[in-house]
Amino acid sequence: MYLFIGFVIGFIAAIPLGPVNVFVISQTMKRDFLHGFVGGITACVLDTIYCLVAILGISRITSDYARYGPALKVPASLFLAFLAWRLLRQARREPAARENKTESKLSPKPVIGVFLMYVSNPSIYAFWIAVAGMATSHGWVYQVGTTPFLFAIVCGLGGSAWYLILTRYVATHHHQFSPKTFRAIILGLAIVLFAFAGYTFASIFF
Repeated sequence: MYLFIGFVIGFIAAIPLGPVNVFVISQTMKRDFLHGFVGGITACVLDTIYCLVAILGISRITSDYARYGPALKVPASLFLAFLAWRLLRQARREPAARENKTESKLSPKPVIGVFLMYVSNPSIYAFWIAVAGMATSHGWVYQVGTTPFLFAIVCGLGGSAWYLILTRYVATHHHQFSPKTFRAIILGLAIVLFAFAGYTFASIFF
């Protein structure tokens, strides 16, 4: 039962339109399905690690988050603003030029981008601390044995299922967009990232 619960938690956790989803969508549109999916899988691997570490050491993580969380929000907001600025620049280019561009090999940018988002975003720590607290308090998993590892893995698999659906849909349908629509979507993603950057920075003080 706890494996099913973990899968559902991982799937639902990946759905909200946050910075990672915006980044994965943009990578899929600008490059291809593989680049977007690799970004999503990177997020799922990190979610698995965060979930496991939170379960195994929830009391220590909670105190560390309270101490260092606000400081992490500064680089997080700056990085999100940088990504938004990059998207704005790309939105000004001709869509046809991007569509004719082919990737000769898999770029590490999706992995690096998602990794930097995770290590600089304290809200992700807070989420998995909350999940770990819920899972342990309800007796779904224990801090000893194999259950923490299995629970964390199925959480990651749940997120992988979402990113497979998302990137496959975007990769299949975004070529049907007109150049004007393509540019508007990229611009919209940039605005969303700027909003997340502003919200992250403002949350330091409020």
